[in-house]
Amino acid sequence: MLGAFAAWSLITAAARGGRPEGVLLAVLAVAAGYAAGRICGALLPVVAPSAGALAGLGLAVTDPHTMTGSPLVSPLGHTGATAALLVLAAGAACCAAWAARSPGVRLALRLLTGAIAVTAAVLGSTTGVAACAGVLLCSLAAALMRRGPGLAGLALATGLVTATVWAVAEEALPAGLTDSLEGQLTPHRILLWHDALGLVHDDPLFGAGPGRFGELAPTVARSLSADDRPHSAPLQLAAEQGLIGVGLLAAVFGWVLYVLWRAPRSTPVVLTAGAALTAVAAIAAVGNALSFTTVTAGAGLLAGMATARPLTEGGTDVAPDLDARP
Repeated sequence: MLGAFAAWSLITAAARGGRPEGVLLAVLAVAAGYAAGRICGALLPVVAPSAGALAGLGLAVTDPHTMTGSPLVSPLGHTGATAALLVLAAGAACCAAWAARSPGVRLALRLLTGAIAVTAAVLGSTTGVAACAGVLLCSLAAALMRRGPGLAGLALATGLVTATVWAVAEEALPAGLTDSLEGQLTPHRILLWHDALGLVHDDPLFGAGPGRFGELAPTVARSLSADDRPHSAPLQLAAEQGLIGVGLLAAVFGWVLYVLWRAPRSTPVVLTAGAALTAVAAIAAVGNALSFTTVTAGAGLLAGMATARPLTEGGTDVAPDLDARP
C-alpha cells in the first residue's frame, strides 16, 4: 500500500508537474517508524511505548514548529501537529499500561496519560485535550469491547469526519450547521477547502500535481502568509493527486486497521492504538498534521509497537492472550 501510494505521487508529478518529495518523505517516515515499532515492541513491549510517550510529549513541548506561540505559526496555526503528537504520546502510554503486569506501573502510565492531557491544555490545544481524554477513555473501555466491532467503529468515525469535511467544502450541509462549523474552523480555512475542491473538479483523476496547491489556489495568492496548504489531508490529496490519491490514503488507513485486527497483542492494546491513530486521522482531516515528519513517523511507530509480538529470550510470546486473536 505504501509503495502504491509513493508510486502514484510520482505518476501524478510526471503527468502534471509538481514536487513529490513531501509525499515520499511522509511514506518513508511511516515505513521507518513502523519497522522500528515492530522491533522495539517485540523486544521491549512496556519500555518502548513508555519511551515513545515521553519522546512525543517532549517534542510537542519543545519543537518550535509545533508550539502554539511560535513565531513560525501561520494564521491557521500548527496546533494540529501539537495535538497529533500529544495524542500519539497518550496512545503509547496507554498501550504500555496494558502491556505492564504490575498494577503500580499501570497506574503510573495512566497518570502519565493524564499529564499529557494537562500539557495539551497548558499549550492551548483544545483539540489535544479532547483527543487525549478520548484516547484514555477508549483505552479504559477497551477491556470490555470486542476487537472487530471496535475497529469497525473507529473506521466509521474516520469516514464520518472525512465526509463532514468534504460536505463543508461543498457547502452541502444546512446553513446553520455550516455557520457553526465555520466559526470553529475559521473562514480562511473554509476558503482553502473550496479552492481544493475547485482543483478536484478541474482534474479529478490526476489532480494538479504534488505540492502545487499553493501555486494555483486563489486564497493563497491573496494571503500574506507563506502557508500554502489547504489544511486537510484528504482535500490536499484530492486537489494534488486526484481521487485515486484519496483512495490510496484510505487504503493505507484500512491496512493499518487490518494489521491491528490480525495483531497478536491483547485487544485493549490494539483498540487503544487504533483509537489514537483514528484521532490523528481526524486531526489531519481538518489540519496539516501529516505535513510534519515527527507525526507521520510517530504514527508508524505506534502502529508497529501495537502489532509486534512480544518475545522472551526463548522467542515465545510474553503473556499470550489467545482471546485477543481474531
